[in-house]
Amino acid sequence: MNVKEYMQGVGKTARAASRLMALADTATKNRALTEIASSLQNETALLLAANAKDVEAARANGLDSASLDRLTLTDKTIHGMAEGLLQIAQLPDLIGAISDMNYRPSGIQVGKMRVPLGVIGIIYESRPNVTADAAGLCLKSGNAAILRGGSEAIHSNQAIAACVHAGLRIAGLPETAVQVITTTDRAAVGELITMKEYVDVIVPRGGKGLIERISAEARIPVIKHLHGICHVYIDDEADLDMAISIADNAKTHRYGVCNAMETLLVAEGIAARVLPRLCKIYLDKNVELRGDEAARQLVAEMKVAGEEDWHTEYLEPILAVRVVSGLDEAIAHIAAYGSQHTDSIVTENYTKAMRFLREVDSSSVMVNASTRFADGFEYGLGAEIGISTDKIHARGPVGLEGLTSQKYIVLGSGQIRV
Repeated sequence: MNVKEYMQGVGKTARAASRLMALADTATKNRALTEIASSLQNETALLLAANAKDVEAARANGLDSASLDRLTLTDKTIHGMAEGLLQIAQLPDLIGAISDMNYRPSGIQVGKMRVPLGVIGIIYESRPNVTADAAGLCLKSGNAAILRGGSEAIHSNQAIAACVHAGLRIAGLPETAVQVITTTDRAAVGELITMKEYVDVIVPRGGKGLIERISAEARIPVIKHLHGICHVYIDDEADLDMAISIADNAKTHRYGVCNAMETLLVAEGIAARVLPRLCKIYLDKNVELRGDEAARQLVAEMKVAGEEDWHTEYLEPILAVRVVSGLDEAIAHIAAYGSQHTDSIVTENYTKAMRFLREVDSSSVMVNASTRFADGFEYGLGAEIGISTDKIHARGPVGLEGLTSQKYIVLGSGQIRV
């Protein structure tokens, strides 16, 4: 295969499909989404068989446990993909919506119209569910999508793509509106991120190495987050049982995800009451603990945390623990070491909660809730195409609105400028 020619062909057909998708009405897009959801449910056995091939090969090639977890499909995850598509179908269609119309002294009306971005290139590793989520969000937002999944998920992604194409076909939309790259040649990524005549935005989902490469080499705007160093801060005015429940869930619900807690901060006034109880839960779940001196005095099993631990997104059962003097030091720690992804405070003090919300500069900031809620599905977006820690265009979980833009529209009745 000539990768350059292949990718140019994909780009041309995607651009042509994007024009048709921008014109598609809501009913047609929603029908495609529901048909894709039905196809996923009906083809569960086929999807699991394809995924089993990928998992077996990945395990033989020594893929790490966190990546294997992200790669593996189950009946539950396939049902979740279908449910996400049905939720997207229920969401309002933003395309064509007009807002902020105002009369100007000249007599013209000026406002904004919501429009698709065009062609969205999505590059991701391990997670085959991204294929369905991204297809659904791009479809509903009137965009065409070029999806390049990791080579370790090639069979899973192609099986899901077949379900997507079946739904598009039944709804009368072009199958080329969602194209899943069929080659595992890494040169395809280099082509995709430089095809600025065909692709309008790139969304990378994967490890820090992948995202750094895309950010450095892309000739197209990139929506991204490099890593998820998420914090939970347990304030000295926290409800003890609530704090333990939240901090346990934030770390151990799933390890290999970007919204899992990687550093626990505990106020010194409550540390002696919360850390022994909480760390017993972690140790029973085989979580390796790395703490500062104050934390290790309370939990003997902790290893010494080095400077690098505060900077690390583990994506595995390892947790850094630090005892801080209070809210000011917690906020300062997050500012110094965080990745502007998701951070949470547990406190019963309203004033402290509001300070945390205002002063922590992350894409999601929470009060009395697990960081694991930083997710498009949980936020009511139906699904997400990724999480952005950028401050321009889209921030946080990127759903339908993040895949659109606005253009100014002007309504006149013959006005001329004098």
